[in-house]
Amino acid sequence: MTEPLPWHRLSAKMLAVHPVQEIVRFLPVLIGVLFIGSNGQGHIWTLVGLGLAVAGGLLRWFTTTYQLTPTHVRVRRGLLRRRELSVPRDRIRSVDLTAHPLQRVLGLSRVVIGTGRSDRHDEGVTLDALATPAAATLRQELLHRTAPVERAAPEGTTVAQLSPSWVRFGPFTLSGIATIGVVVGSLANLFNETRLDPEEFGLLRSVIGQLASLPVPVAVGEITVFAVVLVAVLSALAYILAFWNFRLVRVDGTLHVTRGLLTSRSTTIEVRRLRGAEISEPLLLRAAGGARCMAITTGLRVGRGAEHGGSVLLPPAPLAEARRVAGEVIGDADPTVHELAGHGPRAHRRRYTRAFAFAAIVTGVLVLLWWLARWPALPWQISLALFPAGALLAEDRYRNLGHVLLGRRLVFRNGSLVRRRYMLSSDGVIGWVVHRSFFQRRAGLVSLTATTAAGRQHYTCPDLPTAEAIALAHDAVPGLLDPFLVRRE
Repeated sequence: MTEPLPWHRLSAKMLAVHPVQEIVRFLPVLIGVLFIGSNGQGHIWTLVGLGLAVAGGLLRWFTTTYQLTPTHVRVRRGLLRRRELSVPRDRIRSVDLTAHPLQRVLGLSRVVIGTGRSDRHDEGVTLDALATPAAATLRQELLHRTAPVERAAPEGTTVAQLSPSWVRFGPFTLSGIATIGVVVGSLANLFNETRLDPEEFGLLRSVIGQLASLPVPVAVGEITVFAVVLVAVLSALAYILAFWNFRLVRVDGTLHVTRGLLTSRSTTIEVRRLRGAEISEPLLLRAAGGARCMAITTGLRVGRGAEHGGSVLLPPAPLAEARRVAGEVIGDADPTVHELAGHGPRAHRRRYTRAFAFAAIVTGVLVLLWWLARWPALPWQISLALFPAGALLAEDRYRNLGHVLLGRRLVFRNGSLVRRRYMLSSDGVIGWVVHRSFFQRRAGLVSLTATTAAGRQHYTCPDLPTAEAIALAHDAVPGLLDPFLVRRE
């Protein structure tokens, strides 16, 4: 009789990590209890809260076990409500390793096993956390469906590595805006919970007084300059925290991406699941000559964001470097630089029509408010700037439209505020969606969408002439559209 496979516990070092994690999670509540506690008992209730947080952290370790079988990965957790999560090993698409600073000090890694679904009901499991060597061995075993072997990991070939000079692209990502929002929101919540008056802080009071003594244009200028500098600094800092030590390595049919300064992350992409690559150029980053490169692959949860979903092949870097990396990853540099076919004068005219229609509607509404509701004339006068701005945007959007079929590689490009170039293997296309709005029908244009199981799962080429769209879809995947076509004799 075969003995049952053993159930394993997480690393015992997590007894030093889980309590700290729980305390950090409940820190805002504990601070609020400390300041709001009635009858001078805030300190007592804060200590009680700390004790409960520590006990909860310890309980997580004692009640969590996992088991590896030839067919499944199982995790049990919970005390009063016992839960068991089971994932078939043949459905595992990704195994990511992350480690925040405390885990790195203790030599631990958090293992996130995903099945490739991008929704909130992802059937993946999380092991928080294992010893780093054990976590790396587990990833190797689960992804390659082989028994673990006692040998050093091969070095592989380095495809890309972070250059310190790339930090200059950090301020153009504007990620610092999110940081400011989080900080401001946290401070506002803290002041609200603790009933503190911000003006009680001398520095803040002096700043407010200094701004109040200035003319409004000067005060607005100072605030704007300060905000721009702050966003730039925080964006550069966020870039360093997220992408320091970035390295993309090809080894044994896989791409290994490692990155992170304080919190490290390691993602593995199987080349056989790769369906293409994407070069993304947000407007500010494009103005600085930079771009990102992302993988179009099955098994990564891009619905949570490209950077958080693990599809990043290159952080913001020079455009030439993004093209080089994309070419090496897909095995062909031509799709990254090949001239694209334009979409013709009707698509050009449609871009201008939409831009001017928006400007006309906004200006017309403001003129009516000025005429009927006695609004000041300044708003509608300023809105006239929407016409030249719309013309510039329309021209840029049209120039960024393009497509081409290079052998078995389908290339789409579109967008203005964020220009994206998709290089998708036509072998990964599982369907087509041909969409026409009322105005597109009148212009003889359609939007052609290639559906796939990889990446965003749909890639659209807008405003193609109808006949050209049908021919492109037929040439990319012969026979797929035949049942839906009517042949004219």
